[in-house]
Amino acid sequence: MERDRYSRQERFAGIGAEGQRRLGEAHALIVGAGALGTGNAEALVRAGVGTVTIVDRDYVEWSNLQRQQLYAEADARERLPKAMAAAARLRAVNSAVDIRPVVADVTTAEIAALVVGVDVIVDATDNFDTRLLVNDISQQRGIPWIYGACVGSYGLTFTVIPGETPCLHCLLETVPLGGATCDTAGIISPAVTMVVAHQAAEALKLLSGARDAVRHKLVSFDLWTNQYTAIDVRKMRRSACPSCGDHPTYPHLSASEHTRTAVLCGRDTVQIRPPHPSRRSLDEVAAALSRLGDGAVERNPYLVSFTVGEHRLAIFEDGRVLVHGTKDIAAAKTLYHRYLG
Repeated sequence: MERDRYSRQERFAGIGAEGQRRLGEAHALIVGAGALGTGNAEALVRAGVGTVTIVDRDYVEWSNLQRQQLYAEADARERLPKAMAAAARLRAVNSAVDIRPVVADVTTAEIAALVVGVDVIVDATDNFDTRLLVNDISQQRGIPWIYGACVGSYGLTFTVIPGETPCLHCLLETVPLGGATCDTAGIISPAVTMVVAHQAAEALKLLSGARDAVRHKLVSFDLWTNQYTAIDVRKMRRSACPSCGDHPTYPHLSASEHTRTAVLCGRDTVQIRPPHPSRRSLDEVAAALSRLGDGAVERNPYLVSFTVGEHRLAIFEDGRVLVHGTKDIAAAKTLYHRYLG
């Protein structure tokens, strides 16, 4: 029966009825709707977290289906934005949760609005620019966030609590946190599952009021070589850190730190953002590109896909364009200006 929905979770001593009540009143922001994002989103929605905002800039592709658990083949065929496809599945899982999908690139222009009313931020992104942005807004607003990353059979995770733990900026001084990507080194889904388990458990601790149970170690593992490490990093907090030190400046919240063009991690794709926030009429874009007769135009409610030669442009309503088939920013800009002005 519906009233039994969370009964097994309430029987767990670490949460109980009071913890479940707190979960129902909590708001989690998940940045990224890829492998880690979909896993965390499903775990938190099934657990009854009251509001879950999930934000992502990309859409579902066939290579995602091996490990991104909320998506189906139809989502890849229709090139649905990940946030929208995830929300549809999550609402079917738990209709009582307020699911808020956002199709956007997370930059300085968006982050301040996204964190309003949020109790925890779950990192599920694939690039350090966004993580450092999340790190700074976390410190500025006093919101805990949970770092997570995985590639190949390796993964790591750490919970950042403002005022208590070192932040990501501190750790970058001494701890190697990345380099390879899923697109260059591949990934197996059990590595994703392991990172999600750590992240989701930490989120449940924070949101249910069990702060004393939060882990203060950076955990890393390699499932293929059977290695597991937990490092106590509390002494790595730096008083001179520009993000969490005695005189923080939050450098990554500066618009100058974020470029308008970016090569997507490990992919032959360049993202181009307009110089100023704008909204495009997808109907008008599709009609204009169709009139040119230069390539194939496809449309769904969230984006227009335009294939010309070896390149494909995906145009979003928020003005962003993904130029597939090149890592050359100059070549991507040429295509962008040729077809979109």
